[in-house]
Amino acid sequence: MQKIKSLMARQGLKSPQENMADLSPVESLRIPSQEEMRELREQPLDPAAEQDIIDSIEEVYFSSDSFDMVQHELEKLPPELNLQELEQHRDRLKRQQAAVSKKVADLILEKQPAYVKELERVTALQTNLQLAAVICTNARRQLGGAKEGFTEACLGLLANQRRRQLLTGLLKSLRTIKTLQRTDVRLSEMLEEEDYPGAIQLCLECQKAASTFKHYSCISELNSKLQDTLEQIEEQLDVALSKTCKHFDVVHYTKVQRAYSLLGKTQMAMDQLHMHFTQAIHNTVFQVVLGYVELCAGNADTKFQKMQYKDLCTHITLDSYIPCLTDLCKALWEVMLSYHCTMRWHEEHDRQENSAGGATEESDEGVDRSYVKKKLEHGLTRIWQDVQLKVKPFILGTDMSSFKYDDFIVVLDIISRLMQVGEEFCDSKSEVLQESIKRQSVNYFKHYHRARLEELRMFLENETWELCPVKSNFSISQLHEFKFLGQCRSPSVSPSKQASSGAVPGLELTLFQLYLQGGNPFEMHMEQKEEESEDVLASNGYESDELEKSVYQEYDSDSDVPDELKQDYVDEKTGDAPLKSVSRETIRSKKRSDYNLNKANVPILTNTTLNVIRLLGKYMQMMNILKPIAFDVIHCVSQLFDYYLYAVYTFFGCNDMYEASGLGLISSRLRSTLNRIQESLIDMESSEGAAVHGGSEEKKEKVPSPHLSQLVDLGNSSALFGLAQRVVATESLVLAEQFETLQSHLDSMMPPAKKPFLQQFYSQTVSTASELRKPIYWIVAAKALDYEQMLLLMSGVKWDIREIMSQHNVYVDVLLKEFEQFHQRLADVSRHVRIPLAVSNVLWEHCIRLANRTLVEGYANVKKCSNEGRALMQLDFQQFLMKLEKLTDLRPVPDKEFVETYIKAYYLTEGDMEQFIKNHREYSMKQLANLVNVCLGSHINKKARQKLLAAIDDIDRPKR
Repeated sequence: MQKIKSLMARQGLKSPQENMADLSPVESLRIPSQEEMRELREQPLDPAAEQDIIDSIEEVYFSSDSFDMVQHELEKLPPELNLQELEQHRDRLKRQQAAVSKKVADLILEKQPAYVKELERVTALQTNLQLAAVICTNARRQLGGAKEGFTEACLGLLANQRRRQLLTGLLKSLRTIKTLQRTDVRLSEMLEEEDYPGAIQLCLECQKAASTFKHYSCISELNSKLQDTLEQIEEQLDVALSKTCKHFDVVHYTKVQRAYSLLGKTQMAMDQLHMHFTQAIHNTVFQVVLGYVELCAGNADTKFQKMQYKDLCTHITLDSYIPCLTDLCKALWEVMLSYHCTMRWHEEHDRQENSAGGATEESDEGVDRSYVKKKLEHGLTRIWQDVQLKVKPFILGTDMSSFKYDDFIVVLDIISRLMQVGEEFCDSKSEVLQESIKRQSVNYFKHYHRARLEELRMFLENETWELCPVKSNFSISQLHEFKFLGQCRSPSVSPSKQASSGAVPGLELTLFQLYLQGGNPFEMHMEQKEEESEDVLASNGYESDELEKSVYQEYDSDSDVPDELKQDYVDEKTGDAPLKSVSRETIRSKKRSDYNLNKANVPILTNTTLNVIRLLGKYMQMMNILKPIAFDVIHCVSQLFDYYLYAVYTFFGCNDMYEASGLGLISSRLRSTLNRIQESLIDMESSEGAAVHGGSEEKKEKVPSPHLSQLVDLGNSSALFGLAQRVVATESLVLAEQFETLQSHLDSMMPPAKKPFLQQFYSQTVSTASELRKPIYWIVAAKALDYEQMLLLMSGVKWDIREIMSQHNVYVDVLLKEFEQFHQRLADVSRHVRIPLAVSNVLWEHCIRLANRTLVEGYANVKKCSNEGRALMQLDFQQFLMKLEKLTDLRPVPDKEFVETYIKAYYLTEGDMEQFIKNHREYSMKQLANLVNVCLGSHINKKARQKLLAAIDDIDRPKR
């Protein structure tokens, strides 16, 4: 096709026949001759056959112009030529060539009109181009004439004016550049004045101006210098931001925030601020602890500076522990207060922005404020966690088991106040601090309590049970150890809040509000410690000696028992008459069984009792400050009381000889309490002098039973067998009363799951303290009167008389004289130790019961007795009762019915006696047998007597 086009281009608009004639010799080889053409024309024109001939042409003939068809056909020839095949092949090629030529000729004839028309358009275009060339030539000639005709003077004038304007602008730019060159000095001055916002504002303006004149070479250098200055300002700004972490200053912080706002880096500033706070906490605690460690080490060795903080804490000495902890908490308080002030500044700033109609939440400024608020709120917990993790290794780095109690309480108070700070700072329960101080507290308290038990044993073994004189208005709240009760806080209310709410009702201030303007909450405990004072001891043991003398001068032994006294005896558990003011009329109305009325309100205490009470106060301080170990402390408190109770019983009430009296002196509840104490607390092996093998944990918790001091004499009959010491010891269990008053406070500090233990302690131990009076005073009552002498005197009386006597027997007078001497000795003892009403009542009750039982025993020893003898027994007993009622206030007289019923049993018939034996098991077998043998022997037969004796034996058999 390309050959055809080139051929057409060379031939122009000639006819196809003419074009064929102009073909080159080579090309003419490919065009059929006229003869061939004629043959072709003579052949029928079948388009389909013609197309089939064209399709049969090999593809290689259409491949490219460089194709050599002759070479191709020659190569196809076989090695042995066949003329007939060659002619056939030649004819085929001719037919193919004729078909192609005809097809080409037809196509040329078909496209000739279009070719002629396009050629005409080209000719027209050539004519138009020649016309355009003429127009352009004319235009150029006319432009040259205009240029030559325009005056060059006008254009020169315009050029000069333009140059003037350029120079004026240049002068202005030079003056601005001069000003820019001088701003470096002003920027330095503003940085020295800490005017960061002004410096940044000036620097940004200079940068903006410099960008306007950046086409000057001198300005490009100035621009880079301004950029360096801006970076320097940012560095100084970061340093200024870090200063706010320890000492917050509103003016300073406002400048810093404005500066970051101008830089558009408010969020970045907040991120940096939290990094600075974290670094401030780390640096602060390390420097504080390092300072104390180096100070105590006493040398300039730098090895401590390279230590890890945790290892450094283990080098704190015991003497420097509390000052270091205090300074540590003070420093951390400053950091947290700064963070608190930072939050307050942003809250106030946000309020001002909102009231002024500031940026919306969707704007960039609104987004910044929202980011800052969330970052600060999240930072609260993070900062407090950092504080806890720094204080924890300090707490655990030292073994505090050897601390003095007051020092340990100070440590607890400091940590408690720090936890209060954490609660107000971010509502944290401070689990890390609680667990750390709990570990130390349990360890300390275990050693402390063990030492206190040993100390209490030493106190008890050296105690002479002398009265410790205290004032009548004595209260445990007057002791140092209970001062905390006055300022005690509930688990959810801090002392600062209580103080503030007490001053201004309805207004509670947090520690951060109280110390916002200055001061430090960790300085309070030192001041409080200096203010402690107590005044509980009376000057000479008696607050009014004159009143005491008047008591004895104006006693009236014949006065009746007033109703008030009976009421006191019924209502008062302790027996202490609620005497607020003692008048002479009141004194006269009292019987002699109430001794030393002027000291009715004065508690009976010993030095050991005060020691136990003080220990109770110290233990409660620990409970109050550290709730998690409340149960451990309560358990130890119960052991103190148990050991004291057990010691008093073993010293003064443990006597096998009198425990078998059958009077039920020790109740089942007291017996079980004493057994429990002995099993759980008393180390019986050590008490008995056995070898102590190195001990299990259970044995370590036990204490040897104490021994009564050799200075205490319990065998002196003139002193009523140590009655004064017994009264002081037994009534010093007034400690139980103090426990009662503290029950509600102890209950509030106990974990809910452990409260049953406290209730059980009160119901089974504390309330049994008063029950010790019976076994302890029984021993005095059993020895105070000579009951054996009375039995001897009664054995000498003749009871088988035949006449009714009008005079009682001598043994009654002897017994009454014994009671008068007992009363006098009670009065002598009471001059030194007040004998409370309940004590004197127990003593009189025991003595009267023993006397009545001695009377029954004496009557049961009678071999022969008549009706008149029984009447004499009743006369003797009535005389005894009449005189006895003048000596004692007890109504009714104890065991009165015990004697009367036994005497009247003489008059019973055989059937009634059998029922009497079954109903009255309080009498011994011997006493019942005596009734049968002696009293009924005169009017019943031997068979009936044997029957009654058998019934008595049946009653006694289960006992055996």
